[in-house]
Amino acid sequence: MTHAFADSVDDYPRDSANSFGRSRPSIHDAAGSVLDPVDAQAEDYDEEYFTDSDDPDPDRFVNFSLLSHLAVRLRDKVPRGTHVKSSIPYPRAFTGKDIVSTIQSQIQRELLINHGISTADRRIALQVARSLQQQLFFYEVEWGDKPLQDGVEDVYMFLDDIEGTSEGPREREELPTAVITTLTKCYASICTEGEPCYSFTCPRRHPASVVDVVTPLPEPEPAHTEDWLNTVDPAVISSLPESEINRQSIIYKTISQEEQYIQDLDTVEALFIKPLRRATHIMSATRLDEFIEEVFSNILDLRECNKRLIEALYVRQREQAPIIQKIGDVFLEAARSFRYAYPTYVGCLPLAEKRFKDEMEENAELRLFFEECARQSARQQESRRLDVKHLLNRPPEHLQKYPLALEAIMKATTDGNPDVYYLAEAIQAIKGLQGVAQLRTFQTAMGKGPTGKWEWHDLVPKDVREGLSKTEAKRQSIIFELIKGEMAYVKDLESIETMYIQPLRGAELPIIPRERLNSFISDVFHNYSEIYAHHRNLLNRLHEIQREEHPTIKSVTAPLLDAALNFRDAYMEYIPNYPIAAYRIDDENANNPDFRAFVENCVRHPDAHRLDMKNFIYRPIPRLLRYELLLKNILEETPAGHEDCEAIPEVLEIIKSIGKDTEPGVQSAKQKVQLWCYNANLVFKTGESVDMDLLNENRSLVHAGKLLRQPDTGFEWSGWTELFVLLFDNYLVLTKPKEKDGYTKYHVNRRPIPLDLLNLASFTDPPIQRSTSILRLGLGSNKHTDDRGTPSALGSGVPDSAGDPRLLYPCTIHYTGRLGGLYTLFTESPQARAEWKQKLDEALVLRKVVQESNKVFEMDPLSTDTFLVPTLSASNTAPSWNHENAFTGKVTCSVPFNTADGRELVAIGCAEGVWIGFRHDSKSMRRVLHLKMVTQCAMLEDFGMFLVLADKALFAYHIEALVPSSPQSAHTSQTPQRVNGTRDVHFFSVGQQGGRTLVIYMKKKGLDSVFRVLEPVVEKINERSKAPASFTSRFGIRPARSEWFRLYREFFLPSESFDLVFLKAKIAILCTKGFEIMDLADFKSVTIPLRDDGHERLAKRCESCKPVGMFRVDNEFLLCYDEFGIYVNKHGSPSRTSGTIEWEGTAERVAMHWPYILLFDSRFIEVRQVSTGLLAQIIPGNEIRCIWDGRGTSSGTVSTSGEAPKQPMNLEPRVHAVTSVPEPPHGQPNQGGRMRTIAQHVFELTPTVLLYTPGPLTSPSNSAYFPQSGSPPHSPSFIQNTLTHSTSWK
Repeated sequence: MTHAFADSVDDYPRDSANSFGRSRPSIHDAAGSVLDPVDAQAEDYDEEYFTDSDDPDPDRFVNFSLLSHLAVRLRDKVPRGTHVKSSIPYPRAFTGKDIVSTIQSQIQRELLINHGISTADRRIALQVARSLQQQLFFYEVEWGDKPLQDGVEDVYMFLDDIEGTSEGPREREELPTAVITTLTKCYASICTEGEPCYSFTCPRRHPASVVDVVTPLPEPEPAHTEDWLNTVDPAVISSLPESEINRQSIIYKTISQEEQYIQDLDTVEALFIKPLRRATHIMSATRLDEFIEEVFSNILDLRECNKRLIEALYVRQREQAPIIQKIGDVFLEAARSFRYAYPTYVGCLPLAEKRFKDEMEENAELRLFFEECARQSARQQESRRLDVKHLLNRPPEHLQKYPLALEAIMKATTDGNPDVYYLAEAIQAIKGLQGVAQLRTFQTAMGKGPTGKWEWHDLVPKDVREGLSKTEAKRQSIIFELIKGEMAYVKDLESIETMYIQPLRGAELPIIPRERLNSFISDVFHNYSEIYAHHRNLLNRLHEIQREEHPTIKSVTAPLLDAALNFRDAYMEYIPNYPIAAYRIDDENANNPDFRAFVENCVRHPDAHRLDMKNFIYRPIPRLLRYELLLKNILEETPAGHEDCEAIPEVLEIIKSIGKDTEPGVQSAKQKVQLWCYNANLVFKTGESVDMDLLNENRSLVHAGKLLRQPDTGFEWSGWTELFVLLFDNYLVLTKPKEKDGYTKYHVNRRPIPLDLLNLASFTDPPIQRSTSILRLGLGSNKHTDDRGTPSALGSGVPDSAGDPRLLYPCTIHYTGRLGGLYTLFTESPQARAEWKQKLDEALVLRKVVQESNKVFEMDPLSTDTFLVPTLSASNTAPSWNHENAFTGKVTCSVPFNTADGRELVAIGCAEGVWIGFRHDSKSMRRVLHLKMVTQCAMLEDFGMFLVLADKALFAYHIEALVPSSPQSAHTSQTPQRVNGTRDVHFFSVGQQGGRTLVIYMKKKGLDSVFRVLEPVVEKINERSKAPASFTSRFGIRPARSEWFRLYREFFLPSESFDLVFLKAKIAILCTKGFEIMDLADFKSVTIPLRDDGHERLAKRCESCKPVGMFRVDNEFLLCYDEFGIYVNKHGSPSRTSGTIEWEGTAERVAMHWPYILLFDSRFIEVRQVSTGLLAQIIPGNEIRCIWDGRGTSSGTVSTSGEAPKQPMNLEPRVHAVTSVPEPPHGQPNQGGRMRTIAQHVFELTPTVLLYTPGPLTSPSNSAYFPQSGSPPHSPSFIQNTLTHSTSWK
């Protein structure tokens, strides 16, 4: 009779004489002989032809759906050993669990590969085992008739293993036969692994599930449902003493309770965990897994531990039944296996209950689910209704029952029984387990809830406390305090992530703009995660020591020493960053209402302890101090000779060194934050903002303090002005502090003074009294002035006492700028004045050194002794230049060029003509043109032509005529051509547009500016070069019209014009109206900057200033006036909210060397970054002028016109300038009695380093400015104007 599980069996005829006899299927050998299957099998076994080592795939001939094949595999692989039942040992035996495990190992892979079933369910294996049992493939040693169970209660053997000592071949019994339909493959011959075949019943088309294919097995009745007395022979009971009967009854009852406990744990999985995993409608799969992990913890691990215990009890019962002599050793071993699992579960139980309660209150679907589960449990078990809370508390309740039961057994055990010793040890071990579980509860709480508030005396039994000395008890209490403090510290570090970082990153509506969020988190929380990792590891080690040594801990110094060595670098980085972090929080709090509301809401979080974000990021700093205090207290209570006496001082030394070594970094960070605070709180008047680059990493505050300024009205009763003066390493700033809503704003009182333009005038003037006179005397003007204007004390007001508190001590400084002059400020003591003098001197020296080492340009002389002018006293009588007189007049222009033979030359024009010489060789300068009043020159190298504007007449020369490349040069006799007809040219400009080289000159006609656009004619130039020079041409009688140029365009502008700049497709005319952008094709024009509504102030400013230059910056244009600059978009509208950039001087001319612009005041050159307007360098000089701005060449190698986007780095000089050497004192003698002269030094501005384009101005998240240092954005972000205009003039 086959088991119901085998739906069909092999169709072999049965022998009527033997119900177990079966015909064997034939197996054909290679020769065609018919072999008995068993004989064939025996032959294979005898020859041992197929072995694991010989056949790489021993399963390829096995059909797992045939019961006979599985039977052979079971015989080969089931583990055999000696098992005892009823005090009788059985060799080569195995348990029901061994059989099921072996079959499971064979079919699990088959189910996965061929049937797509991935399961650890053992019910299929149990069904196969029962089929084999029913066909008597193996037998129960006591020939019991109950079904095989997946357990260790029963012992089984094969029939031929009874005499299992023989080494010879054994005669094998008949193999069982059946077909296991669950494991059958598809009947289609073409079906292979992979995709399902055409058959609708193909197993691969409908992967089975274990639940569908396995008939539910009836659960076996508990082995101990009746009293022990009813299971034992009365004759045996009558022979036992009352105590032994009582003892056996308790053991019997204990085993029954253990069985019920395991059933309850099975119920947890079957009734709650498994259905909950499938209930994805309740919450997401990820949250479900998290919820199950937190609530049910390792309850299934507990079940495995207790299953091992019950199996051991069954084995003992089987071995010694009906009288169990020894059971204490089983529970002692169980206590060892419980040591990790139960404390872990019990420790997590309070948090599990809290999570369960919170989720039940918030999630109605979950509440309904558990209510339905409880009702289902009541239907299945009529005696009781189990809910989740009851089952979650089942393990700790069951753990507490073990000592009671074991103590009862030990009481009933007779003296002399060795089990008494084992029982006592087991009781002690399980009680200790309860203590460890209580400790684990405290550790898991991490300071939260009632269990997190436990102290050392709450966790240590009274008898243990009383057994310790007072000193040791105090020492243990301090160690416990250290561990408890570490738990709170680690919890707070975890809260940083959960309370702040995750909500900030996950907010649907950004609390902090996305582009700044990563930067903010990096600056504020910095490397807190490193510190958390170190302290999490430290806490884990402390907890481990606590669990192993509780209740008395020998030492915690070793993990602290390791941690101190490991976290040193993390703290060295974190602590100096704290001032930066605190500043970023305050700054965001002041400017971002959403962030302020977020922080206030976080304060109400249960884990925040009513503390704000700054308290949390400050937490690591006092923690180090706390270590010092606790370790010192432990050391005081440590007995002499203890290992801590040497180890604790080492830890203290390391921790102290962290605080000491971070002090410089903290001070540096504080100074940086101080700069940021001033930068954020400086308030400029409308339109007067100055970017002082205070966010630069190298910026520093040298000094700050109070100074007084006399009232502007000149009357004493108007009150003295109290100023707060800030001395940075690049600017001196006078401010008026004003406090509002707890924040101090510094209103800038005067334009910030660059230290490059600051001079100390007088710090030695006598003091004055505030009430000396009504009228103000000697106040320094804020206008450009040459007289000192320093205040002086009245003759009648000289103080009698140096200690008069009304005395004020003047400090006079001079600002060499457009809005500068003399400033007189006052201190209230001579010591303060001396200190300001010292700090100003230090700052000026430091600034000079820094600027010298970081200068952008340096002056490289081209000529130092060729160009001379007379002094002012001799200028009226000085003759013109001749061979006897070296005066050349004022240098006005220059242009560099290369000859055809590769010579690098420079042409310099002045009042007396044009000189040409080698660059950087002053002695080589020679006069080549005898022209008067030369004002402008240019070189058209592509055409070999030199243009000169002299006395308002424009001339064209062949380069070969001026600088012959050889004596036989064809052009040496070439006469020049006059480009214009009359002497009325004011300026000209050379450039390229549309593939043409153009020369445009302007002449005035009344109030109009008339422009003529000329184009060189190459053919005429070459033809003209071959014609002999005429007699008249040598004396300047030239044709009225130039043949070298043809007229391309002509137009006029009804306005006074100053310059003309070539753009990419248009031209820009600098005129009194502003910048006139014109298209030469149709002469359509537009004037910029646009003066729309809202720009009235700008319009007035532009009307009062003179345009001097125009430059392209990416998608913007920088319009330069003589007093300021402004960025506009391609439509001409202002593009940056910062407004104008105010120059320090008055720009008489402007030039560009990407990425810098150079503004020429008569006293200095102002170098600024073209994309930001930041002041980069001040080059002082005397009567300094620009004589070449990079234009005036047609070779294309140099271009600083308006259409000059980002160019490749070029270290070639692009700007020439001239400066006058100061006039010598009147008393200084002159050599040879000659008239005193002033030398004009001509030089080129040479870049000193590679001129990288400054980084773009962006939001605080821009990595170019502060990812490493955590500084805020380099400068305030400029917001592009997105206004559109119908006319684009780009």
